[in-house]
Amino acid sequence: MLPMFDPIAFGLYIVGYIAMFILASTIAPKVAGAVAGRFTLYGAMALTAILIILTTATVIYLIITVVGLSYGLSFFTGLIAFVVIANLLMYLASPYMINAMYGARPDPRLQELVNQIAARLGTSLKLKAVVVNGPPNAFAYGNFLAGRYVAVTNGMMSLADRRELEAVIGHEIGHHMHRDNLLMLLFGILPSVVYYMGVLTVHMAMHSSSNRGGGGPVLLAIGVAAVLISFVIQLLVLAFSRLREYYADTAGAAAAGRDAMQFALAKIHKYYRSAPEVREAVSTDKFRTLFIYALTNAVANPFVTITRSEVEQIKNAKYSPLEEILATHPPIPKRLQFLDKF
Repeated sequence: MLPMFDPIAFGLYIVGYIAMFILASTIAPKVAGAVAGRFTLYGAMALTAILIILTTATVIYLIITVVGLSYGLSFFTGLIAFVVIANLLMYLASPYMINAMYGARPDPRLQELVNQIAARLGTSLKLKAVVVNGPPNAFAYGNFLAGRYVAVTNGMMSLADRRELEAVIGHEIGHHMHRDNLLMLLFGILPSVVYYMGVLTVHMAMHSSSNRGGGGPVLLAIGVAAVLISFVIQLLVLAFSRLREYYADTAGAAAAGRDAMQFALAKIHKYYRSAPEVREAVSTDKFRTLFIYALTNAVANPFVTITRSEVEQIKNAKYSPLEEILATHPPIPKRLQFLDKF
């Protein structure tokens, strides 16, 4: 028997969880999409972060209270330590892996531009500007050990004009200013911890049942619920990631102007609307979540210009709500609409 299990409390938790998920999956993203200023964006980010943390903490507390205290905490503490350490090691090693994979190389002109924009944004961060090989994109990566990098592809250098490039660089510097690499690492650990705790609880349930223990069905229900909830927490983390992209867009707009940020996003979007082979190469990239542009269906034309009327067309283009929920970046139309209100 598991005397600490309260079916009424468990039922209330499930109801509360469903309510939190509805809030996070509907209200927070809509607040970000209809944002009229930074305060509302901060509120949306805070709401989503709180929902992620509360949901994760509730599941962990439930498993430790119902399962851990009855069957021992060592399995769970060891599991949590392993997941955290593995992710931290990946965080520390990833800049070196990225530099090697992309052939990152310093560029004095890009470094000068990055320094100018960093000063314009009022940050004293020491940033390393590098050019990498690839189609138009840019990303921010690094840590306290390897340094903080702003990477721009040679394709992006060719595609964007000076103001658009400043906006793109401002976006990436914004990620560093907002500590997004570390923040997303920490939030990304949470669904993994819940998932593996759920899997371990299911294994305990199977072992308990095979030994004719009284708690098998309860353990199984909790374990399966934890696994399912871990996927929902992952959806909330993706929603939080999309909010951080809006936040980084504000830095790009502050660095070079709203129009430059909109034109840069629209131009990249138009570029990828012309060649499936380019999309395939980028969409399978291990570090694609870092990119300024999250792919939708697209193809490539190396000679792209953009007009205000095209920006307006893209702004009003339709997108898949399901694709948005599963994406790390907001759809380009929503980012352009958001910038209108910046």
